Amino acid sequence: MRLFTARRARFIALCLLPGVVFVALFTYYPMIRGTVIAFQRYNLFDITSTPFVGLENFRAVLSEDRFWTALRNTGTWVVVSLFFQFFLGFGLALLLRRHFRGRGLYQAWVFFPWAMSGFLIGLLWRWMFNGQFGVINDLLLKTGLIDQRIGFLATPGWAMTSVIVANIWYGVTFFAIMIMAALQSVPKELYEAAAVDGASRLRQFWHVTLPHIRPTLALIVLLRIIWILNFPDLIYSMTGGGPAGGTDIITTFLIQQVIGGDYGRAGAVGLLILGLLLSFSVFYLNATRFEKSR
Repeated sequence: MRLFTARRARFIALCLLPGVVFVALFTYYPMIRGTVIAFQRYNLFDITSTPFVGLENFRAVLSEDRFWTALRNTGTWVVVSLFFQFFLGFGLALLLRRHFRGRGLYQAWVFFPWAMSGFLIGLLWRWMFNGQFGVINDLLLKTGLIDQRIGFLATPGWAMTSVIVANIWYGVTFFAIMIMAALQSVPKELYEAAAVDGASRLRQFWHVTLPHIRPTLALIVLLRIIWILNFPDLIYSMTGGGPAGGTDIITTFLIQQVIGGDYGRAGAVGLLILGLLLSFSVFYLNATRFEKSR
């Protein structure tokens, strides 16, 4: 029996080994290496000298006006995108939960954007918002809403609005999928009991549906906040953070540090992002802790 147990343990260990090695090489090693680099003067154009400089990279990053601009833009990017994604996704989920002819086809069309890459979606919307021959300018001109073309991606205010619109279009699908799945878990008996008690559709939604799916909503909102903050693909493919840093968020700011060859500052920005996300996650989970007690 001992021999069999030992062989079985070795077999299980061998099966797990490729996954462990993969995660260690592509997740933990880069994380540890990036943390070390954040405390070094590590420039790609001079890798022969990489001395430890303590908090110098952090001081340099925090003293840049562009970093604080990116941080403010990040707040706008996350809050506005999340607000519209959540409520539009919730509405779509409620509509698609109903049984009607062609429901599967509509669901496929709604879920389609989630199958595309963020970079590709950014290129698609970049052409749509093009100031010279973009379809959005054409539609606005034909409907008489504007009398001359707008440089959506060339004006800071319009550029930020444009990337947020594209992100809303992309993220609505996530909420629609997740909330639809949560709605399916609500027992029909609860609705039947509420109907017997004379509850209206609105009261059923408020007192039956919402309390039942609230823990799921809290979780997917947290996940989506983290993903939106860590989603530079769309912005970078649409504007590259421009014009004049008008659409920079902290993750595109990090990419610019990498492209500039300053890996030390890039590592510092990465740790600041990690600290920001961890702090927010702890605060958010504590704020929604009451869900577990219900």
